[in-house]
Amino acid sequence: MSLKEPPPVVPAPPGDAPGPADENPGPAGGAKAGHAHRATAWPEARAAARRAGAGARAGREPSGLPLGEALGRVLAGPLTALADLPSFDTSAMDGWAVAGPGPWHVREEAAVLAGHAPAAALATGEAVRIATGAPVPPGTTAVLRTEHSRTERPRSEGPEHPRTGEPPRGGRLLLRALREVVGGQDIRPRGQECRSGDELLPAGTTVTPAVLGLAAAAGYDALRVLPRPRVEILVLGDELLTAGLPHDGLIRDALGPMLGPWLAALGADVLATRRIGDDAEALYAAVTGSTADLVVTTGGTAAGPVDHVHRVLDKAGAVLLVDGVKVRPGHPMLLARLGADPARPRHVRHLVGLPGNPLAAVSGLLTLAAPLLAALTEPAPFAEPGSSTEPEPSTGPGPSAEAEPSPGPGAPAESGAGSEPRTPVPYRVPVRDEVHGHPHDTRLVPVVRHGGTAVPLRYNGPAMLRGIAAADGLAVVPPGGARPGQELDVLDLPWPPTAGAVPAQGACFT
Repeated sequence: MSLKEPPPVVPAPPGDAPGPADENPGPAGGAKAGHAHRATAWPEARAAARRAGAGARAGREPSGLPLGEALGRVLAGPLTALADLPSFDTSAMDGWAVAGPGPWHVREEAAVLAGHAPAAALATGEAVRIATGAPVPPGTTAVLRTEHSRTERPRSEGPEHPRTGEPPRGGRLLLRALREVVGGQDIRPRGQECRSGDELLPAGTTVTPAVLGLAAAAGYDALRVLPRPRVEILVLGDELLTAGLPHDGLIRDALGPMLGPWLAALGADVLATRRIGDDAEALYAAVTGSTADLVVTTGGTAAGPVDHVHRVLDKAGAVLLVDGVKVRPGHPMLLARLGADPARPRHVRHLVGLPGNPLAAVSGLLTLAAPLLAALTEPAPFAEPGSSTEPEPSTGPGPSAEAEPSPGPGAPAESGAGSEPRTPVPYRVPVRDEVHGHPHDTRLVPVVRHGGTAVPLRYNGPAMLRGIAAADGLAVVPPGGARPGQELDVLDLPWPPTAGAVPAQGACFT
C-alpha cells in the first residue's frame, strides 16, 4: 500500500477505553494503517518524553560561546572561579587608607585610584586618600570614610594673625576620625567572595545577565554551554490559510505562528516552520530529510482519510514511544524515535505529533515536547554502566496513576535553583471553582491565579485559544473532575503571567 492510500476502517471500541492493540507491532510500534491508538497515562507519557530527551543527550557536544552570545543558554559544566574575588585587598568606600590608631598624618601624594598600582606601604600613623575599588596600600589597617573624618593643620609656634587673631598653622595635614575606627573596616579582603577553583554555579544553570556578570568577574571570556535543541515544525492540512479571513471551508493557521515562538520560549532553536498540507509523500520527505533533533508535526495523528503521520513513521522505520495519551484535549498526540542519520550515527532524533486542534496541540506541546526539550538541555547525569535512559516502545497503557507526585502548595515539582526557568513544571494550587472532568482521562484546563487559587477559564474547548491566551497555566484535572478548594497540579506557561480581569467561567470539552 502506498502512503496515499487511505487506511482500512477500524471500528472504534465501545465506551472511552482504548481499543485492542496489535499483538505483533511493526517498526512504528504497530502504527500501520488501521492500527488503533494504545493510549498512555498522562504522567507516564511525560516521563517517557523526559527519558527520550535524556537518551538523546549522548550525541550532543557542548560548545564554547563568547559571553555576549551565551545569554539564555545552559552551562555544560560547573562555573569555577579562575581567580580570587576580589583578586587583591580593595577599598569598599571613598575615603582614607589609614595605618594604626589615629590621628594620622596625611601623606602628601595623589589619591590611590581604582585601576592604578597600589601606593607605597603606610607606616603606623599615616593616611592616604583612596577611592572605592582601589588596592589598599600595604600596612593599611582600615579605611575611614570621607564623611566620617575631618582634616586640619596642626598649630605651630609664632604670633597670631594680625587681622583674624588665629594662631599660625603649619606642618603636615592631620586626619581625625569622627567615630570609632575598627580594624579591617571597609576593606574587601582578597578572596572574600571566592577563591580560585571554587565552584560558583553548578552545571545546568541557565545563563542569566547576572551569571554573565559573575563569569566575567571570575575571569571568563567564553562559556561552555549545551547546544540548543534544533526543532523543525511541519504544519499539515490543506484547509489552512496563512493570511486573510476564513472562507469557503478554509480556516486560518493558528499553530504555525504560535508553535515557533512557544518552542523558542522552551529553549529550542527553531530551524523552520514548513507547511506540508495533506501530502503524504511530502511529509515523508520532510521527516526523513530533517536534520533537527526534534520534528514537530501538527494534525494527521488520528485515523482520518488524510491522517498520514502513522503511515509515514511506519515507512520511515520509526519507533513509537507514546501512541496516544489519556488526556483531554489532545489524546491523539504521539512521540516517536526516528531512524538514525547515517552521517551522524550518534544523533538521536525524535518526532512529536501534535493534534490539529489548537488547544489540543498546546496540550501535546506541554505533555511531550516540553519535557523532552528540558531533558535534552540538561547536563548528562552520572549513569551506571549498562543503564539506559531511552524509553521502551509503546506497548500498552501505563500505570493507573493520574497525577505526577508534587510537593506542597506553590512549590515546583521538578527542577530547582538555577535550572531552566522556561520549562513548564507542575506546582499545586487549590482550584476556586468546580471543574468538570473526563470519566477516564486526565484533563488540562487553562487557569489564572487569583487570590491564591486557580480559576478555571471558560474557553477551554480543544479548538479554542481564547482561554489559553489569557491563562497563567494549565490545571491538571484528574478523571472525574475536581471540587472547589481541591489542590491541583498546574503547569506554568513559559512566559510571565498576564495581569487582568478573570473571564467568565464555564466549560466546553470533548
